[in-house]
Amino acid sequence: MTRAEFEERFFGTLKWMSIVFFAVIALFPLLYMLALSFKPIQDLLLDPGKWWPTLEQITGFETYRAVLRPVDQGGFGFVTFIRNSSIVAVSTVILTLAVGILAAYSVARVNFFGRQTVSIGMILVYLFPVVIVAIPLFVMFSRMGIRDSLYGLVIVYLASTLPVTMYMLRGYFQSIPVSLEEAAMVDGLSRFGVIRKITFPLAAPAIAAVALYVFMIAWNEFLYALLFVLEKRELWTLSLGVNQLNTQEVPKTMLMAGSVIISLPIIVLFFAAERFLTEGLTAGGVKG
Repeated sequence: MTRAEFEERFFGTLKWMSIVFFAVIALFPLLYMLALSFKPIQDLLLDPGKWWPTLEQITGFETYRAVLRPVDQGGFGFVTFIRNSSIVAVSTVILTLAVGILAAYSVARVNFFGRQTVSIGMILVYLFPVVIVAIPLFVMFSRMGIRDSLYGLVIVYLASTLPVTMYMLRGYFQSIPVSLEEAAMVDGLSRFGVIRKITFPLAAPAIAAVALYVFMIAWNEFLYALLFVLEKRELWTLSLGVNQLNTQEVPKTMLMAGSVIISLPIIVLFFAAERFLTEGLTAGGVKG
């Protein structure tokens, strides 16, 4: 065996060993959380070492039923939390993309007074901790009377996600050749027509990634939800619902079930978006 063959086999084996090692480190906590979410607390206390659930326990969904059951029936009311989080997250994504696409395109393509200031401001927003902004927003929204409402929470999330959306999309818009848009305008398209028929299809992968990122922020956010809707349980989001399970009085298997519920939509959307992102990156471009 030559030295080159030895090195190729050695580093090839080492590569796969490293992949398996880091995959186990990343996946085992998720697998452990999923397994405990199906275990009744009584069985876990009797045999803590046997954490893998049986087939009957998996198909029974006893822990999930207790978490999803309404409060007046002895449950934790997670169905309401799922509905609230879905409303807030989807609304935030729609509003953020509607405003962010046009704003990012303006910064990337249109020359106007203060363009450089807007570009710098998109980054400066994230130099300040969230707590510094949260308190003034809490006071302002309380005086306006929209603090204990889901649409007030959507407005806060919109203000939080819009700068990063503009920053991410601006870079992608700048990578699209200007000649494509100029050719489209020569053919009679307006600026909005260019955005709809040329820029938007070409930027679809970036828009999908930004939409997933914004959805993750709105779905998992805790601090703003704690400040704005804590006093009304019927307006709680999933992050607040999972937090109520993290107490000594509630079995940890319930906490695992709540964690699975809040994580599952993100996992599903990630794989769906990942498959979408691998499609043609230049869909909608002019033919050569």
